[in-house]
Amino acid sequence: MSVRTYQSLHTLVTRLRDDLNQRETESQKKVVNKPAAVLLIYAYNRTGKTRLSMEFKDAGKRKTKKNPGGNADTLYFNAFTEDLFTWENDLEGNSARHLQLNEKSKFFDALLELALDETIAGYLSRYTNFDFDIDYEAWKITFRKGEVENIKISRGEQNIFVWCLFMAICERMLDGHESYQWVKFLYIDDPISSLDDNNAIAVACDLAKILRRAASRTDQNGTPAPIKVIFSSHHALFFNVMCNEIGRTKEGEPRVTHKRYFLHRPNGEGAYTLRATEDTPFFHHVAALAELKAAADSGKLYTFHFNALRSIMEKTASFFGHTDISFCLKALASEEDAALYNRALNLLSHGKYAIHEPTVMGEDNKDLFRDILKDFISIFKFALPDLSGAKPAAAAAAPGPQTKPPHE
Repeated sequence: MSVRTYQSLHTLVTRLRDDLNQRETESQKKVVNKPAAVLLIYAYNRTGKTRLSMEFKDAGKRKTKKNPGGNADTLYFNAFTEDLFTWENDLEGNSARHLQLNEKSKFFDALLELALDETIAGYLSRYTNFDFDIDYEAWKITFRKGEVENIKISRGEQNIFVWCLFMAICERMLDGHESYQWVKFLYIDDPISSLDDNNAIAVACDLAKILRRAASRTDQNGTPAPIKVIFSSHHALFFNVMCNEIGRTKEGEPRVTHKRYFLHRPNGEGAYTLRATEDTPFFHHVAALAELKAAADSGKLYTFHFNALRSIMEKTASFFGHTDISFCLKALASEEDAALYNRALNLLSHGKYAIHEPTVMGEDNKDLFRDILKDFISIFKFALPDLSGAKPAAAAAAPGPQTKPPHE
């Protein structure tokens, strides 16, 4: 598995765009890479996924020889998209509550013409049980349940609604609506951050259908006209479902060419590493083990590391078809040690340990953590990667002239 290092988001974006675009040699006009239709990227929180998506979007608007007008080419969904919806609580009357849309955003281009209500409702009914009404003239949305109107929905329900609206826009874009002819790339970053596992799987399957359709899109003459896609997430289950759905061959559908990556920042700042995960969507768990091993070796262990170790052990047990970590513990050591490890993981992984205000482990707990981790890696024969040994990527060309981006 190759690992490349990128010193900036700009050089990383150049790599991702190269993966999606066909390149030729200048002298022989010979194709030097076969483009992928979809890139699937796994990264931990606070790696910089949102900033990467914005840099990708901004790169498409820079004025170059191929794009002298600086025209946008990326329709995206990320944390900024969710910020286009502002909740109005009617503090005076406490009754006319609604969600306000930012009418200045290009995201809502041709919203009046799209007739999205039915499509949004179709998606929304799969995940929740409230209804909505869109006032297109006032750019606002109200919600209701049964006969109760102007209800306040939760933040999670709001996020689900926004996501359903985005999926509806994607459908119109893939249908060839004239207002979205400028779209060449679709960038989706962490679409749903607060779903339970059942809804996460449902949303991932629905999204995969859209992405497969984007990858195999044709124009009115039947000529291939794919919308290239980048999807990134920190949600392990969501990412794994996406890998399975995009990777499998479906009867009557063309195979989707795609690449899978693990995006990492070894020091939490500075350079980025991009590692091809090939056919191993669970590679990120192995990478997490490598980070825990590095922390154990350095002695910089905090209480939240027990949470991380327990999470990996739970997923390992699930991989082997078992319901809890007792499967892993029984395999690690003697019955006495297994009981000790079980007590430690139960007690020390359930505290309210804030990663922003980390608590250093005591020396006894550090030794216990090292023993559990050592046995776990040894018994299950994990081959841990060296995430610090990445090869530097080739320097990217300097960006072309840039104008100040319009408000989106």
